[in-house]
Amino acid sequence: MSGLIAIIIVILLAVILVQLGRVSDLAAKIRGEEKVEQQGNDRTAFWLVIFMIVFLIGCVVSAYYYKDVMLGYGPHQSASAHGGDLDSLFNVTLFFTGIVFILTQILLFWYSYKYRYKKGRVSKFFVHSTSLEMVWTIIPAIVMTFLVVKGLMVWNSVMPDVGPEDEVLEIEATGYQFAWDIRYPGKDGQLGTKDFTKIQPGYNDLGMDWNDEKTHDDIVLSGADIIYLPVDTMVRVRITSKDVLHNFYLPHFRVKMDAIPGLPTYFIFTPTVTTEEYRERLRDYPEWQVPADPTEPDGPQRWEAFDYELACAELCGTGHYSMRRIVRIVSLEEYNEWAAGRTSFYYDNVRNTDDDPFKGKLLNSEIKNRKRDLNKAFNNALSATDEAAKTIRLEHVFFATGSATLEDRSKYELNNVADLIKKNNVTVELAGHTDSVGDDAGNMSLSEARAQSVLDYLLNKGVSGLSAKGYGETQPVGDNETEEGRAENRRTELRIK
Repeated sequence: MSGLIAIIIVILLAVILVQLGRVSDLAAKIRGEEKVEQQGNDRTAFWLVIFMIVFLIGCVVSAYYYKDVMLGYGPHQSASAHGGDLDSLFNVTLFFTGIVFILTQILLFWYSYKYRYKKGRVSKFFVHSTSLEMVWTIIPAIVMTFLVVKGLMVWNSVMPDVGPEDEVLEIEATGYQFAWDIRYPGKDGQLGTKDFTKIQPGYNDLGMDWNDEKTHDDIVLSGADIIYLPVDTMVRVRITSKDVLHNFYLPHFRVKMDAIPGLPTYFIFTPTVTTEEYRERLRDYPEWQVPADPTEPDGPQRWEAFDYELACAELCGTGHYSMRRIVRIVSLEEYNEWAAGRTSFYYDNVRNTDDDPFKGKLLNSEIKNRKRDLNKAFNNALSATDEAAKTIRLEHVFFATGSATLEDRSKYELNNVADLIKKNNVTVELAGHTDSVGDDAGNMSLSEARAQSVLDYLLNKGVSGLSAKGYGETQPVGDNETEEGRAENRRTELRIK
């Protein structure tokens, strides 16, 4: 019914317009065509001038009214090291284009008024004006040269890649419909390599190459909701896409780059204002001192709920809006604490599985970590005065079950032990311990045999000043009623004598 009524209304409006046209034609015939045309021209020219005045005043007033919500003005000044240069470039461009805009609008509407049709007016025709052509050629050329040179200077300061001497945090952003996967480097500070042929949907979505040990400590946030970055730290963002064209846009930091499938891009920026500091900046403006949620008047205010955002600046599909993510800028200490609480994708999902090319083997990073930890424990024991503190547990010495045969993976720990004993020229006792499973005599015998096996290995490495002793199950450090406790009790210790 409502559709029929709408159709009838449209028909009636059309009839009214036709009738108004006929009335206008009749009036023109009565008053004379020429007189009516002149009145129409005068009226149109007059209202064009009025429109020009209202339009230009509206442009200036609206720009002033909305200045505090524009990027680069009021509270929305840049939060990155290079952002000020970009804002300056935009302001200079706006200054010159603003002058041209105002002059052209004034001339456009004034000429419409001044040169409106009048009976008897004859247009002036001239073929050539050197002065006029010089003006409209030289002045724009000078202005454009200035803008282009300034733009190149800003581009060169914003877009260079990092050098080998630069300290930089490099992360990777991979866009897809409709989220972002963010990859962070681990303790080595380097992102591992990727190979698209190794992509396994739902498992290794990024195609990380596990043969490259740099991938082993990489942290992957799939569909990341919050992206953490440290303040005053140069950040290089690798950008790519799994499916369609996306765009990695951080408006508050003045960085924006397309995410293109098969064509990696990047940008570099240094955040200079933490999220909390930016909130304090917004706090001084009345429009931010209102409830963030109008339905909760007692809830946090807009400035308290503010967060930097990552937006996709390409229309990438029906879920385009859901690409938005929060970017949290924190102190370096907070960032390090956050990163320390994340575990790598490799250790969570791949280590010692069939997909791990290092299954059953020690990684170079693990070998280095063992050596570092043992050195630290050895140095602490050397400087200790308490007898108990002079004991070092050899965490990575392993034996075949129920046997004194050393496993091959123990060699890394024992080689480090040999180097430390020879370097420091100390006398040590090698102590073997077992859990309480089995009879006492058997456990004592096994502990002595295991201590002797370690001693023999070290003797073959040219170490002297050694003795070995088995303690069986007599010195437990864990609860023998639990598997975890029994594992603690099966140990080999080094005691500096």
